[in-house]
Order: sequence, then C-alpha cells, then structure tokens
Amino acid sequence: MRDLIEATAHHAGRTPQAAAVVFATGDTERVLTYRQLVAGAQAVAAELRRTAEPGDRALLLFPTGLEFVTAFLGCLYARVVPVPVPLPDRGSSQRRRTSGVVADCGARLLLTDRATLPEVAEFAEQEQLTEVRCLAVEEVAEVAEADWVWPAADPQDPAFLQYTSGSTSDPKGVVVSHANLRHNFGELRAILTLEQQHTVCSWAPLFHDMGLIAALLLPLYQGGRTVLLPPTDFIRRPYTWLRLIQRHRATHSFAPNFAYNLCALSVTDQQLAELDLSSWQVAANGAEPVHARTLARFAERFAAAGFSATALRPAYGLAEATLGVTAGIPGRAPNVTTVDPAELEGNVFRPAPTGLELVSCGRPASLDLRIVDPADHRVLPDGQVGEIWLRGDSVSAGYWNKPEVNARVFGAATADGSTGYLRTGDLGVVHDGELYVTGRIKDMMTINGRNIYPHDVEREVGELHRSFGGLQGSVFSVPAPAPLEELVVVQEVRAARLDGTALPELAQAVKVELRRSLGMAVGNVVFLKPGRVSRTTSGKIQRSRMRELFVNGALEPLYEELSPRARARYRRPEPVGEGA
Repeated sequence: MRDLIEATAHHAGRTPQAAAVVFATGDTERVLTYRQLVAGAQAVAAELRRTAEPGDRALLLFPTGLEFVTAFLGCLYARVVPVPVPLPDRGSSQRRRTSGVVADCGARLLLTDRATLPEVAEFAEQEQLTEVRCLAVEEVAEVAEADWVWPAADPQDPAFLQYTSGSTSDPKGVVVSHANLRHNFGELRAILTLEQQHTVCSWAPLFHDMGLIAALLLPLYQGGRTVLLPPTDFIRRPYTWLRLIQRHRATHSFAPNFAYNLCALSVTDQQLAELDLSSWQVAANGAEPVHARTLARFAERFAAAGFSATALRPAYGLAEATLGVTAGIPGRAPNVTTVDPAELEGNVFRPAPTGLELVSCGRPASLDLRIVDPADHRVLPDGQVGEIWLRGDSVSAGYWNKPEVNARVFGAATADGSTGYLRTGDLGVVHDGELYVTGRIKDMMTINGRNIYPHDVEREVGELHRSFGGLQGSVFSVPAPAPLEELVVVQEVRAARLDGTALPELAQAVKVELRRSLGMAVGNVVFLKPGRVSRTTSGKIQRSRMRELFVNGALEPLYEELSPRARARYRRPEPVGEGA
C-alpha cells in the first residue's frame, strides 16, 4: 500500500470490527475499531476541509488517548499537515516552545479534545494567537459513509512535522513526507520484526517519534493493534506498563533506557511473582544512551516472569531519519563489547578484557550509514569513532522553512565526493559491521586534553549509591576560569534511601570513585531533589540547560560541594553580618 491513507481505508473495509487502538488508564479501557477510527477521522477531515486548505498546518495538543489518533488520521484525510506537540502546561518554557512552534510552522488550527479545549483556548488567548482556530475533535459532525473522501497524497508531500526537542527560541520541525514514512515502515518492520498479527503496547508520548511512529502508525499501516497507556501512569507506577503487556499478551514494546532501569529497581518481589512477560518478543531500548548494566539488570530481574534476554533490542534512530535506523540482531541477546576507555578518548574503539562496556545497536536494514570525521569529512574505517552520517529514503528533506540549516545538515558531502548525507550530530563507530553509538558531538567535553562523554560519567555515578537508584543525573563542564574547564556532576537523590549517609560524605564518595574510574579529579558535586534534572519532552537530559542553571545559581541544591575556583566564579560570597 502506498501510504497510511490507503492502508487504513483497506483495513476498515476488510476488518472493520478489528481493534485498531486500545486506550487503558486505571481500571478502564476504551477500544477503537478500524471502522470507528476511519469514521471519526473522516468527520474530522470534513470539518477541516471547510476551514483549511491542503497543506495548512494543525497543531495536535492532546493528552494520550483515542482522540489524538482520530485527529492525526483526520488531518491526513484532509491533506492538512498534523504537528504533534506536548500540551502547553503552565510552565513558561513549555508555553514559549509551543508558541514558537505555532509561529515557525504558521499553524492555522489547534486541535484537541473536549476536556482539554479550555486549557488550549486559554493558551491561545494568552499568547495572542488571534488568527488560530481551536477545535475539539468530538464536536465535529459525523459523515455518511457514502461521502467519505480518500485523497491521493503525493509521496513527497509532508505527512506531518516532527518538532525536535531543543531550544525554545529556535524550534525545528522535521518534514516527514509520505514517502519517508512508508520507507521507514519497511525499515522498522525489518529491524523490529514487527508483523500484522503482533500487538504493540506503549506509554511513550504520541508527540515523540518513538511513540507516534513505531507504536501507533506502523501497526495502523499493517492492520495490527496498539495498546496505549498514559505516560503519567507509567511514571507513577512503572508496574502498570508490565501488567498491560501481560493483560494484552503484547509482543512488542519500546522505551528509553531509563524506563527499563526504573522497572528493574521499582517492581517488588510480590509484583514480580504475579507477572507473565513470556509474550514479549521485542523490547526495543532507544531514544537515549543504552547502558549494558540496565540491559543485564532488566533481563535478570524479569527472567522469573518469562522474559527472555533475546527480546532486548538496543536501537538507534532520530526524527531526521523519520525514526528507525538500527536495532539489535533478532534472536540474540544484546551484543556488549568491553573497550579500552583511554583508547576511546582518542577516538579508537579497541576491545579489551576490562574497561568500558558499550552496547551494539545492530545494523541498518537498507540505509547507507557512514562514520565520518566531522572536521575534514573523511569516511573513517571500522574501529574509528566519528560522526554518524546517513543517506536513504527514510531521511527527511530537511526542517520546515530552514534552507540554510538544511543545506548544511541534510546535504553534506564526504571528502571523496559522495553527497546527500544527513549529519546526525551523533558520534559512533562500526565494529564487526554493527553500530555503537558513543555520544553527541555537542555534549562531549574536553577536560585536561581528554575527551569525556557525559553519559559515561552519569552512568557511573548512578550506580554508586542506593539513593541514586532510578533517578537522573547530569554531567557538564564549565569554564573555571577560561580556558580551563571543570567537570560538574549533578545527581538527584532520594533522601529516604540515604540509610544514614550524610550528603557531604556521599559527595566525597562520588569524588573518590570518579577519580578511580576516570583517573581525574572531580571538584564539583551537586545533589538535587528527584525530578529536578531538566529533560526534553522525549526524556533526554538537557545538559546545556543544567549548565545554565548551575552558572546562574538556580539549581536549588540539597547540597553542593564546589572547587575553590568554581565557587569564586559562580557563587556570590555569603553576606557578612554587621557584628562579624
């Protein structure tokens, strides 16, 4: 089938009563059959055709639920371009980001559900979006089946815009065409071995590419079934995700690394005894660095529930390539290679008996993947670390209305003259034909002439004490003073699990262990309450934001221990009383 429009029309005609999407929250479940989905989407499309032109953009501002699914498909039927974004909560940064997206894409419509309409209308009024119409999808009139319209979309037309998590001042919307989407469906089917008869279970937000494409659109394209859980339900009780997989005998479910770690640390022995995860065939781990310890911990913890380590699939992907690029080899436990960390600092991947454990993310199905020196654009041989470049039909033509950026990012040429590559900004290496992702160019720190990857340090710190378990950390560098750089380690702490350890004592333990593992002194350790490490809407750590908060003294730490140079530069002296 050519696209999602044709596919859903086909499934609604062939299997109208089959469940397309199940939405579960608390003790209730709502089911949307293929016929109900298409009927609802046709009603939305008819309303959009009255007020919008083909190619207009509509922001989708929904909590996770069936209404989002109907709205997204309704936009496709009306040839309106859907733009999924998080709800603009009362936090100023998220509201600014949403306003920035409206301005960047020139949206004419804000689509939401009935319950959320007052909140969205208030946002539009406060942001003075006077030319933008707010619409609750439940308010549209039904359309007779004889009047349903099936548009023939040009393969190069935008299917939707996927806005990347970034700064609020410069939002970038990846233009995902119908051709991109169809090609990536093929990639995902191959690397995730996902077939029509399979059931996907997901709590990943639908405004994020993993939740939207892998967990929702691909099953709809194939005529399969998706079971959705609100992200907030998972965060409050991670066990609900696993119980939902059991209840629906789900075969596929995908999540970032932190989710697997959180489950392994939080599920109780009693809950474990009631679980049956034997149906779970593919547990993809992506969207953030994959940790070998997390994979081992999860597999060991849930083996008693019938979970097999061969189900774990470390994955790599990005919105600029629609979504999926690589995933672990089917039927094989994750491939973990121990490398010499000193060699890795010099951009050489050399296996060693002891050292740093790196996880393979497998091979691409058909995309052309190269490892390239980011400075001179030489294609590097296997075993050398460089920037990951991609070429193929899943790769987007670029960001919405960003021609200068697109020429640099989506039209890169290697030193030997090969053109049309996407520069991902990610660092990686190919070893024995498999991709290992080592970090982000913009995040890599140079301390005393050494290349340090922040997620490696964050992983080490997160394992040091029970009070850090399942919580977030952030590592970055600051000038102290320039041109010298100092490392800052920020870690969330759960006070109830300190077991009598004082925070100054814990800070010293962090310093001692990092000196041992990194071979360098760390002068700055900051402890925060849980939930205080800034993350993007897709769950990635915002290290630049954390650096900004640290520099401005806005972290509100439980405890911080700083080097004399950092304290003198970034903290005001304590006021001296008159009687001192």
